[in-house]
Amino acid sequence: MFTICTKLSRYTNTPLIRRVPSVHRRRPNLIVRGLAMTLPVTMENSCSSKRTVQDADLGEAGEAQNGGSSRATPRSLSRAVSPPLKKRRTSPEKEEESLPAEQQAEQQPCPSRTIVKSPFHLTTIRSLGQDSNKDTVSLKDLLGDPLIKECWEFNYLHDIDYLMSAFDGDVRHLIKVHVIHGFWKKEDPNRLQIQSDAARYPNITTHHAYLPEPFGTHHSKMMVLFRADDTAEIIIHTANLIPRDWGNMTQAAWISPRLPLLKPDTQQSTSSTRAPPPAGSGEKFKIDFLNYLRSYRAACKPLVDQLSKYDFSSIRGSLIASVPGRHSIVDDFPTRWGWAAMKETLKSVPVRQADPDRNDGEKPEIVIQISSIATLGPTDNWLKNTLFEALSGSQSPKTLLSSSKSKPDFKIIFPTPDEIRKSLDGYASGGSIHTKIQSAQQAKQLQYLRPMFCHWANDSADGIDLDPATTVPIREAGRQRAAPHIKTFFRYANHKSKSSIDWALLTSANLSKQAWGDAQSKNNAGEPQVRICSYEIGVLVWPELFADGDSSSDGKKGGKAEMVPTFLTDTPSPSRNNGTSFGGEKERGKGGDENKEEPTVVVGLRMPYNLPLQRYGPQEVPWVATANHLEPDWMGQVWRHD
Repeated sequence: MFTICTKLSRYTNTPLIRRVPSVHRRRPNLIVRGLAMTLPVTMENSCSSKRTVQDADLGEAGEAQNGGSSRATPRSLSRAVSPPLKKRRTSPEKEEESLPAEQQAEQQPCPSRTIVKSPFHLTTIRSLGQDSNKDTVSLKDLLGDPLIKECWEFNYLHDIDYLMSAFDGDVRHLIKVHVIHGFWKKEDPNRLQIQSDAARYPNITTHHAYLPEPFGTHHSKMMVLFRADDTAEIIIHTANLIPRDWGNMTQAAWISPRLPLLKPDTQQSTSSTRAPPPAGSGEKFKIDFLNYLRSYRAACKPLVDQLSKYDFSSIRGSLIASVPGRHSIVDDFPTRWGWAAMKETLKSVPVRQADPDRNDGEKPEIVIQISSIATLGPTDNWLKNTLFEALSGSQSPKTLLSSSKSKPDFKIIFPTPDEIRKSLDGYASGGSIHTKIQSAQQAKQLQYLRPMFCHWANDSADGIDLDPATTVPIREAGRQRAAPHIKTFFRYANHKSKSSIDWALLTSANLSKQAWGDAQSKNNAGEPQVRICSYEIGVLVWPELFADGDSSSDGKKGGKAEMVPTFLTDTPSPSRNNGTSFGGEKERGKGGDENKEEPTVVVGLRMPYNLPLQRYGPQEVPWVATANHLEPDWMGQVWRHD
């Protein structure tokens, strides 16, 4: 039981702005301004603030409406008609600040380069402004289409009324809704609550997932939609279906293209000699996705039958999922689960290799960002020898991977208590973020995780400061104060600049053996197997998936593609920014190989956190929801665990 206690005496007779969380000294003005903008929507007595903004926008017209003096003639009629005033060109990323002429020339779009928006989308944050919510999606955006006629909703936590409120009001009562949960015990209070709430809607059917493992959960977060225009859509995301998760917490979603029905004359090959489809293709995604649904047994058989009639060829991505049970990793079954799925898929994913001729110290880095860390053991054997080993794979030859420059470093992003206190919902957001450090075994776990821990907001006064000599700019994602429930695994080609991404995974899976699977063991026949406890689901993407059909400079199909991080938008810039480069383009002041092929396809990846990362300080620890936190958050509340 978690209890949030109000303790306002500390803030009595204190100006409202004093309750804004303190910020790190590196970017005080920018962060304070961002926090102050959230005050009108997160605190009381905000009407005057809103009204002031409106008056400022209205100008003299606003003064007239509010009883002030007005001009005898409109301003537009008193201004010279000809010639019109010319607008100043501004940077597309920061319209408030114009760039010098020489920088404007460097940032002109390249006409031969294809720009691809991010395949992952952040969700809308209720208490942030439009600048921080560009290209984001809300639950209403995903479910509000009046053409939706059927919805299959998979999740861990469900609020039935909240789910139904997201559908279009005119067709809400007509949509066939299926709710899949993991509460298999008939007397489970969560199951009884779902059944009671669903009983008020005659168009809802509830199903419980098959869970053979006693410590497993149904943790997958997904929606499958069927529309009246004979298309289907798959949405894989990170949020529980409850209001808090879709309010002020950082989440993300992968949304498939609209999938049409297969043509009647389409022939499905059943030849045993047919080569398996490549990883990342729509055909392979369909095979793995239907196999995932079959693990639910009878509950999802109607869904499997429906989706088998749809064309998945437009999908670019690999399904990385987990289903409970003991699974062979050497049999002929076409789908692998857990860490074995990641390991198998990465054999088809090319990665950028460090240039041995450059002495800049750059090497690949895999950044794991999660909202929960389970008990992994007193030593790092499982973490390094099972999970990290699987994540380190690639299409590259083993000889290259054996070099120290080719082996990736690992970082883990997890919030501290101070970051939870400063978040938009304060301590309330901490109930969705979990790890433990109290026992002796958990303390040993903290020891080997600490060197990898990095901050979520990257602005801690107690964290390790960035190297003053670094030239990497601070890039802000706009989610510092939206506590993370999102889970991402990104491989950066260069750990310092993080300007290029080899692959990216968005998933429901946290850092746990239950989600990814235990270390490899052997079954009764002596074959290697993996034991998994929970349902999880995610999508892995990499840049080459989006280069299909694109022509390179020499006219050949399949041009060079590069994935780059994007901030506050889903769309990457078509030209260089902040001193980084695409492909083999020469970085300003850093040398480089001018003969390397430049990318013809640039794929954006929407970033949920700021870069560069900030490591934990010596005295900092991760947030623990099962501990008491008596220092008030920015709203004057304390956290007690009963």
